[in-house]
Amino acid sequence: MGFVDLLQSIIPPALFFSAPLIFTALGGVFSERSGVVNIGLEGLMVMGAFVGIVFNLAFADVLGAWTPWVSIIAAMVVSAIFSIIHAVASVSFRADQVVSGVAINFLALGLGVFLTKQWYGKGQTDMVSRPFYTSDIPFLSDIPIIGDIFFKGIYVTSYVAIILALIVWIVLYKTSFGLRLRAVGEHPMAADTNGINVYKMRYIAVILSGALGGLGGSVYALTIALNFSHATIVGQGFMALAAVIFGKWHPLGALGAALFFGFAQSLSVIGGGVPLLADVPQVYLLIAPYVLTILALAGFIGRADAPRANGVPYIKGNR
Repeated sequence: MGFVDLLQSIIPPALFFSAPLIFTALGGVFSERSGVVNIGLEGLMVMGAFVGIVFNLAFADVLGAWTPWVSIIAAMVVSAIFSIIHAVASVSFRADQVVSGVAINFLALGLGVFLTKQWYGKGQTDMVSRPFYTSDIPFLSDIPIIGDIFFKGIYVTSYVAIILALIVWIVLYKTSFGLRLRAVGEHPMAADTNGINVYKMRYIAVILSGALGGLGGSVYALTIALNFSHATIVGQGFMALAAVIFGKWHPLGALGAALFFGFAQSLSVIGGGVPLLADVPQVYLLIAPYVLTILALAGFIGRADAPRANGVPYIKGNR
């Protein structure tokens, strides 16, 4: 296998598995930059996967080719609404944010599995008939070598995720909204003194994290799983949270970390075609993303500084 062929077998699957992690990690960046820890990214992905699949099954005949796109929008809306539970508990009631996030994870999975059994009479939904499909990017796929590696047989959602990461970077670091959001995560008292509504900004950030988490879950379900069950989302939300931390709470850092974890997830698929991995037992390739996640955090967590007010409920008038 030549070097170009090797890259062609590695990069598209890595981008494919990275997209859901990128979307969800960007949601985590919004939430944690505002000072709200969001352990519930896993649950938000579960809710997004559930809504995306159910909506797809229900409206495939009506919407035709637009079904997967409208499905992910529906998943974003429902997951954004679902995340308000975490916002109310963490911001308004000043509950422990970790406990609230864990509750979101349990609630989303329980609700999804319960409704699946009620509506479909079994533990999983039917397979969707209108998922996302791979395609070639016009013009770019015709570029010699680079086109074959990066732009042929890829999911458009992968590049949507990368472009969105750049947009989130611009929003956080080049707009007044981003400045206010980062201010309430670093020093909410000073932000409040300067007329910024800390509660409002944190609510917005958590709802954005819900929308992006739902987007990540629905993209995963409509590109990889193609149905919903209790095992559709198994740790991807925690990988996205790890990408937030590994990426030092920066959208481009989270993008890079998500690409790394996506590559780790793709090893179980591409391992047989890569000479160095051909003889590695499949079970090792399956656990690779989780092991690499732990190693990455163990190696870099000490050098990553979270926003100073992250996880600290704000009480107006307290220093």
